[in-house]
Amino acid sequence: MQRHTYDFGVIGNCAFTAHIHKDTNISWMCWPRFDSSFIFGGLLDQEKGGEFSVKPLESEMQSKQYYVENTNILCTEVTSETGRYKVTDFAPRFYQTDRYYRPLMMIRKIERLEGSPRVVVKCSPRGDYGNTVPEPSMGSNHIRFLGLEAHVRLTTNISLNYVINEDSFVLNETKYMVLTYGPPLEASLEETVDLFLSKTKNYWRNWVKTAAIVNFYQREAIRSALILKIHQYEDTGAIIAAATTSLPESPGSTRNWDYRYCWMRDTFYTLNAFNNIGHFEESEKYFHYILNTTIEESDRYQPLYGISGQKKLIEKEIPLAGYQGNQPVRIGNDAYTHIQNDVYGQVLISLLPLYEDKRIIFTERFDSSELIIKTLDMIEKTFDETDAGLWEFRNLSQHHCYTYLFHWAGSSAAVKIAKVIGDRAMGEKAAKLKERSAKMIEKCYVPSKKAYAQAKGVDRMDASTLQLIMMNYLDGNTQAAKDHLIGLEKELHAKDGLFYRYKHQDDFGEPETTFLICAFWYVEALACVGRLDEAIKYFENILSYSNHVGLLSEDVKESDGSMWGNFPQAYSHVGLLNAATRIARKLDKPDFL
Repeated sequence: MQRHTYDFGVIGNCAFTAHIHKDTNISWMCWPRFDSSFIFGGLLDQEKGGEFSVKPLESEMQSKQYYVENTNILCTEVTSETGRYKVTDFAPRFYQTDRYYRPLMMIRKIERLEGSPRVVVKCSPRGDYGNTVPEPSMGSNHIRFLGLEAHVRLTTNISLNYVINEDSFVLNETKYMVLTYGPPLEASLEETVDLFLSKTKNYWRNWVKTAAIVNFYQREAIRSALILKIHQYEDTGAIIAAATTSLPESPGSTRNWDYRYCWMRDTFYTLNAFNNIGHFEESEKYFHYILNTTIEESDRYQPLYGISGQKKLIEKEIPLAGYQGNQPVRIGNDAYTHIQNDVYGQVLISLLPLYEDKRIIFTERFDSSELIIKTLDMIEKTFDETDAGLWEFRNLSQHHCYTYLFHWAGSSAAVKIAKVIGDRAMGEKAAKLKERSAKMIEKCYVPSKKAYAQAKGVDRMDASTLQLIMMNYLDGNTQAAKDHLIGLEKELHAKDGLFYRYKHQDDFGEPETTFLICAFWYVEALACVGRLDEAIKYFENILSYSNHVGLLSEDVKESDGSMWGNFPQAYSHVGLLNAATRIARKLDKPDFL
């Protein structure tokens, strides 16, 4: 059985991302925002999705795709009967006039490498999820696409007639294409592209140099850090779970969700990964996002919000063919209506570094004690509620162990924050909630399994409780932690480190694929309890489930290692980065020292 992989590299600049197939087609790109309609959407519908490709005239072709080292610049080399050429794709990003320059500008540079390749360039954008087909109109050195919400323009030194008519031509000199949304490129084409390419390359390499990335599988960790960075919507500070929608968790499952929004939970994990590598800029920006998003919330926080803080993310199905025919195709996500009470703890832990880390000067951001108190009040107010849990069960409400773990951890963070700002009342309130949360966690313990269950009153296992060990609720050196891990392994370990979230039936039946973040949690838990050799072995195996440029999906099928779910998944890359960091620290300083 052939393994299914996502044959795409992804570029971005913290304003937009683009999925580029190994055949050079931009198969997914949303403008002007992550959550906007696609402008190229062949990923979900090859007929209605449009196309932006640089393919050889011959149908037979071979390609090789790779990133320019330590950057988010992608190269695709194509070999055909008539020759070989390279397409370099990037979204400009660099520091300029005291701010980051990150325009809605997609740049492609095409270079001949060997022979006299004949190529066909197609550029046919779409609007309104494929319902709008713009009219191309030629200018002097550009093509305007009329009928979209904003001015979309392709500036190029390729014959405009060749592009509009999709005629082939011999690639005998370097060609440039700049696609813009809104303000067009008015400067010199060749000089600007080469300048922007050089500046963007320098930006990403300097960003990597300032990251404290561990030596353990450092190249893979660097790629994860780079891909996580472009999931940040810098304008507001939001961080999205994935840049795609409706890629199925398994074929025919109908578990096709839109992940182009900011989940409180996913953001906590992402910020934790950034903090681990010494990058705090993302945390500071998220601080402003969360403050602006929740300032009017009086009763509870939603599990997710739009990237500029929208509260209503109404889920609907749209008439597209779907990825490999998998329907429905959804935009929006009804999870915004769910009760998921772990979010309060995640908000508190996300804010902790701004108070506790001495590398951040306290006066660099204004005090947010009101937000801390309000969040603690929400934990207290909702404490006895059942909720949907982190897996967002649509028809199952329980007292989830994971929720109380984050009540415990969030209250612990608030105790530390209270000490920093000298607020005794806050500290006392947080300490009481921490103690109360621990009592609820203990009610999830199943003596017959020597392990903690998914929720109070049930005995089924859930991979989220691996976090009891990782977050040091259970000290890794204790027998309790080791027993708990064994209990989870017996029910949820698939093979070679792959791990199921849970095995019981949910709203859509029994899960068919393993969840990649759970595999990395498992690796971390193994390292915590001293089973370091196993942790390393399984970590190395999990890396084999990445695609050709080191990107990870949301889900992996146990039987054949196929990639499924939205892609690339921020969660999965957070898992890789944090697991690598955990193992590296254990290797540097074993528990017995």
